[in-house]
Parts: sequence; C-alpha cells; structure tokens
Amino acid sequence: MKKKKIIIALILLILLIPIPIHLKDGGTVEYRAILYKVSVIHRLNTNSLTGYEDGIIIEILGLEIYENIDKHDKNLE
Repeated sequence: MKKKKIIIALILLILLIPIPIHLKDGGTVEYRAILYKVSVIHRLNTNSLTGYEDGIIIEILGLEIYENIDKHDKNLE
C-alpha cells in the first residue's frame, strides 16, 4: 500500500510541476506542465501606446479558461 502512495505522488508531481519557458517576444514567460499552461504575457506590439501587450492566459488540458490581455491599442483611443 505504501508503494502505491509513493507511485501516485510521483505521478502527480510529474503532471503538476511546471517548467518555465522564456519566449523571445519581449518578455513572455510560459509555465508548462502536462495538465496545464500559464502564460504571463509581455510581448511587443507596435500598435500599442506602451509598445507592449500585457496579461495572463491560463489553459487546462489545452482549453483556454482565462484570458486577460491589455493591448493599450492606439486605434481605440
């Protein structure tokens, strides 16, 4: 029984521990695990007042469940 608990704990660790990946788009960092992905967006955007887009995207099992990207678009103002 103790061996099964250890195996289950290891499987959960593999599925849930994220690996950070730094993208070369202005500063975006993705935290990827097998079951989910969290992207902290900070990418270049020449149509923006600040020059960047900022926000967060959360995906679980490949399905986007949350997105909050502030584009600061010049055309909207």
